[in-house]
Amino acid sequence: MAKIKAKGVSYAKWGYIFIAPFFIVFSIFTLYPVLMTFYYSFFERFMIGLNQHGPYYVGLDNYVAVLTGADGSFFSSNLWQYFLNTLIMWLLGFVPQIAASLLLAAWFTDLRLNLKMQGFFKTVIYLPNIIMAAAFSMLMFQLFDTIGPVNATLLRMDVVEEPVRFLSSTMGARGIIGLMNFIMWFGNTTILLMAAMMGIDPALFEAAEIDGASPRDIFWKITMPLINPILVYVMITSMIGGLQMFDIPQILTNTSGGPNNTTMTLIMHLNQHLFSRNFGMAGAFSALLFIGMSALSLLVFKTVANNAASGGPGH
Repeated sequence: MAKIKAKGVSYAKWGYIFIAPFFIVFSIFTLYPVLMTFYYSFFERFMIGLNQHGPYYVGLDNYVAVLTGADGSFFSSNLWQYFLNTLIMWLLGFVPQIAASLLLAAWFTDLRLNLKMQGFFKTVIYLPNIIMAAAFSMLMFQLFDTIGPVNATLLRMDVVEEPVRFLSSTMGARGIIGLMNFIMWFGNTTILLMAAMMGIDPALFEAAEIDGASPRDIFWKITMPLINPILVYVMITSMIGGLQMFDIPQILTNTSGGPNNTTMTLIMHLNQHLFSRNFGMAGAFSALLFIGMSALSLLVFKTVANNAASGGPGH
């Protein structure tokens, strides 16, 4: 009698079929443009009126032009000042953001506090995240105007003798941008950190309390190491978003990056190259920005991972 082979069913192909649409869309609209940006960064190509100049292969000339100033010096390029501007304004928003988010997440997930109306408060702190940056920028512009509510309150309380020109000072403009980034994103960060904390086994906290650990020790030696993966994700995505900062300072300063270019960000500078139709230079700038973000992300990942490894629950 002939043996009958059981026909196996392969489910692997269905998995590939279901994920194929994502990779197709990603390749067309993300991967291909990125690769073409790198490709055209080695060419001289710009528009003169309606006429296109190039593309002509120039090698690394675009990269050299981006990284050096008018005198040819590496450190005289405006790129470093714009990077410093972007970094300062990101830190002004991110440092209070991560501190407030950790505190709120710890409160909302602490069963001993038994906080009421948690759903309402979570909704309220997340609402600024869904407001358009353009609308939020105009709101803050009106609030901190010389005849706005903030100045009116300060004058009425005799804190100042004359209206403060917030957007005309370096720290004032940077501080407002940092404040806006904090308000818009701390709710999203809080939700992410809450999800991480809710995934921790409560038995670990109970065992630590029985052993006499203080709330501070529990937080730093149990909670923080165990939420490290989400914390790394939050830090890296926030840093990438900060380096891509554009809409808030662009609208708040009316595209000027004032005062004296102290709020000019990297992407605002890139937008100037695109506006001038200098595509090769913009491609080189974008490629350098991509490489820089990748290096910084790797540095943050390694640093936080090493700190978690040396400061885990057993230490």
